[in-house]
Amino acid sequence: MKKALHGVSVWYSNAATQLRIARDCGFDALEILPEHLFRYLDNGGTFDKFIQLMDEYNIEISCINALKRIGRYKNGERDQMLREAERICQAAKRLKCPVVQIMALNELDDLTEGERTSILVRNIRDIADIGKKYGVKFQIEVVAFTKFNSLSQGLEIIRRVDRDNVGLVIDFWHLHSGGATTPDEVANMDVNLIYGVHFCDGRVVKQNEKWDEWVQRDYQPGEGEVDVPAWIKAVKATGYDGVWSPEQLSPTHWEDDLWKIGKDNYNSLVKYCA
Repeated sequence: MKKALHGVSVWYSNAATQLRIARDCGFDALEILPEHLFRYLDNGGTFDKFIQLMDEYNIEISCINALKRIGRYKNGERDQMLREAERICQAAKRLKCPVVQIMALNELDDLTEGERTSILVRNIRDIADIGKKYGVKFQIEVVAFTKFNSLSQGLEIIRRVDRDNVGLVIDFWHLHSGGATTPDEVANMDVNLIYGVHFCDGRVVKQNEKWDEWVQRDYQPGEGEVDVPAWIKAVKATGYDGVWSPEQLSPTHWEDDLWKIGKDNYNSLVKYCA
């Protein structure tokens, strides 16, 4: 198992500091947000300096998370999305990062299932072909609060896209809260399609409550309603031994000391996965 600090867990920090937190707290890698990486590069940082820090702290970049709203299809929006894909893939190559996460949000929810599928297949094919030039793979995250929210939908898209550099991330909260996926389905997956795991907790949206990740995910593992051990068991049943990243999207815990967040995330992952 390779353990990666997730940039979301230390939201109120910068890219350089995240590398040091990852090293100090025992992680092997950092799953970095493009917001943090590009802010660093846009304000005097360089790839060379960042790579020096990676070497100094002995921390890899396991994933850039994420290229969002991959369902963009209207005039100009799709071209912008592909330009973002190109920039992120260029960064991934420079950092020797093997995987970029991609995700649709609510941009396709008003369309039919067939229309959504057609757009996602077309867009992901083009994204995958961009990544191929840079040696980059893509992990699709299905998102609980969208209509593209189940493991079966993700697997069907991968089948139709028909590219060898597209797989999935198994995110415990998204799959649990989407309501259409069980741990047994994960256990029966082709392990070669699992590119990453997001170890996390939370709860489903309540009746008459709006979707808000900062509310429904404001939990450490063990505090929410996700059956974390069941999802871990399911992933392990596939034989997966790649990157596991504790993802703590928690406004409450974001106010903790950054090193405490990192150590809590690391210790929780080790405890549950022992």
